[in-house]
Amino acid sequence: MQVMKNKKCVVLLSGGLDSTTTLFYVLSQKYNPTCLIFDYGQRHKKEIYSAKKIAQYAKCKYYVVKISFPWKGSSLLDTRLPIPKHTDFKKNTEPYLPSTYVPARNIIFLSYAVSLAEVLSAEYIFYGANQIDFSGYPDCRLEFIKSFQKMANIGTGLKLKNKKIKIVAPLINFSKDQIVTLAVKLKVPLELTWSCYQGKRKPCGVCDACRLRANGFKKAGIKDPLTK
Repeated sequence: MQVMKNKKCVVLLSGGLDSTTTLFYVLSQKYNPTCLIFDYGQRHKKEIYSAKKIAQYAKCKYYVVKISFPWKGSSLLDTRLPIPKHTDFKKNTEPYLPSTYVPARNIIFLSYAVSLAEVLSAEYIFYGANQIDFSGYPDCRLEFIKSFQKMANIGTGLKLKNKKIKIVAPLINFSKDQIVTLAVKLKVPLELTWSCYQGKRKPCGVCDACRLRANGFKKAGIKDPLTK
């Protein structure tokens, strides 16, 4: 992907493998990123801690935005709901939304990112969406990104300034092992990342996020520092 150098941008940073690799990709392209981290009532704070550590490691300015989903609607928000195991996902042959899907989460996150980008006069928003090795979330697909970008450029003050924001998901068509390989190439501090839906001392190893990550490292022939 060809990018313009020395430009401000906003990066959605969750602390996971994909968003962190996206951040370091942006840095490798000589962008000046501001990171946006969300505390949205998720069942553990470990990913927020990881995201902050990663932003500090990369020497990037960051904002932690605290929002609330009082209506819950996801096992990531409601501790009364169990986190499904990877085997539970495999049992379903029909298209479905796993309980870890947070309704409209990326729509909300990207809306904040557009607001920040407008204030910063940033032309790009980057986020680590992936539609190859993922859990089937509808807001991680290229169709969604294109539609949201069109809406953002119509419904903000950018139109009056004759400017546009480009929403970029550089990993959208990467397999998880390709992401791991790229992360190593970019010298991503993998030991600081956190993908597990649980917030324990070590990854649970059985949730969908853990299994997708584990399979990626295995196929890439690289040892995950979190499971050593």
